[in-house]
Amino acid sequence: MYVTGRLAALVGLGVVPVVLLSLAVGGSDAAGAAWIGVAAWIGVAGWVLVCVLLAAVDVSAAADPRGIRIHRDLPPRARLGVPVRGGITVTVTGGRRLRGLLRDGWEPTAGATPARHGLDIPPGESRTLPVTFVPARRGERRTAFVAVRALGPLGLAGRQAVTESPAALRVLPPFHASRHLPSRLARLRELDGSTSLQVRGQGTEFDSLREYVRGDDVRSIDWRATARARTTMLRTWRPERDRHVVIVIDTGRTSAARVGDGTRLDAAMEAALLLAALADRAGDHVHLLMFDRVVRARVSGVRGSRLLPALVDAMATVEPQLIDTDWGAALAQADRFTSHPSLVVMLTALDAASASRALLTRLPAVTARGRVLVGAVTDVLLDETAARRDRGDDLWPAAAAERTLLDTRHLAEALTRLGADAVLRGPDDLPPQIADRYLALKAAGRL
Repeated sequence: MYVTGRLAALVGLGVVPVVLLSLAVGGSDAAGAAWIGVAAWIGVAGWVLVCVLLAAVDVSAAADPRGIRIHRDLPPRARLGVPVRGGITVTVTGGRRLRGLLRDGWEPTAGATPARHGLDIPPGESRTLPVTFVPARRGERRTAFVAVRALGPLGLAGRQAVTESPAALRVLPPFHASRHLPSRLARLRELDGSTSLQVRGQGTEFDSLREYVRGDDVRSIDWRATARARTTMLRTWRPERDRHVVIVIDTGRTSAARVGDGTRLDAAMEAALLLAALADRAGDHVHLLMFDRVVRARVSGVRGSRLLPALVDAMATVEPQLIDTDWGAALAQADRFTSHPSLVVMLTALDAASASRALLTRLPAVTARGRVLVGAVTDVLLDETAARRDRGDDLWPAAAAERTLLDTRHLAEALTRLGADAVLRGPDDLPPQIADRYLALKAAGRL
């Protein structure tokens, strides 16, 4: 049972006679005033009793809020921050008209609007209530119930009940880095010889023969074909295909640090998605591993139009774990993807030597088998903090930021000495830089 503001207003009307009588008998004798006051309070008590009876009648006349059936119409997936539409259908199975309110129990980060729906459904009929979702957080956004308030005909009180109706909406990473994909695909087509601007003499896979043009690399002349054709013929090359790109995302405690508007893990996902889309279009095999001490997500053997949906679906529910990453186990898992030489891309943090010592120890075994690219998300505010020294209070933060930047540079140099390429950028710049480094490896014939 619940009561409305209309009942409170109705009860409040009983106070008015008491106030008026008190003012009217202010100059009378004490005995008469006492009798009038007693009579007034008796009248108020009677009025409250009448209001209670009216509320009880209203409750008994209200529809049973448990006599409903709930059906949800939800989209299977939603992207972070992108509005999607759904609906909830309410069917009245009881014999009375259901008037009142319905509140759905979605998590606040699901962004479900409106939060409350008005109900006016005849018995035996259904109504579909539209819902718009604007998710504010990645992962599984859930609801477990709907709360229904059935209002009586007088509008004084009603009945309420909670009906179990579990549902979930999977919110996928936004993939803001997709804006960089068209320009990188254009560069890939140039490398592949698919546009009028053909990159000659690069790559390791033979493509075709054509006539020599002034300015071409003379080292690519095919002398046997020249002898047969009686004109100078040139070999053209294209980057090799069917290589393996293994992307390892660190989901340990360093991935939980805030950088920009998100976490390091969010930035690593953006870089992984952009690289995966580019590598797939280049004809390479893409594998994904998200790991700290156990496998949090794994995608392999998926190509073409199914790759990106599979990646974002696997990434959606992964959250940073406040534990140190076991790089030995992580790289052992990465080795299981393929026995062929491949490009291993590790997306992690390079803040402190203590957190990166395990990675540096295991890295030589990986660089001995193939190319290794380490992408680290840096905090763009560190440079600003290190440069801000106007006041005395700024010196300690500036010194700490400078120390962090120095450690990062030392770790990047250590990675280079061990045979890996290091890319250190802010959350917005890391995805395109990783993609550019991949294209550079393709153009140089090193992948």
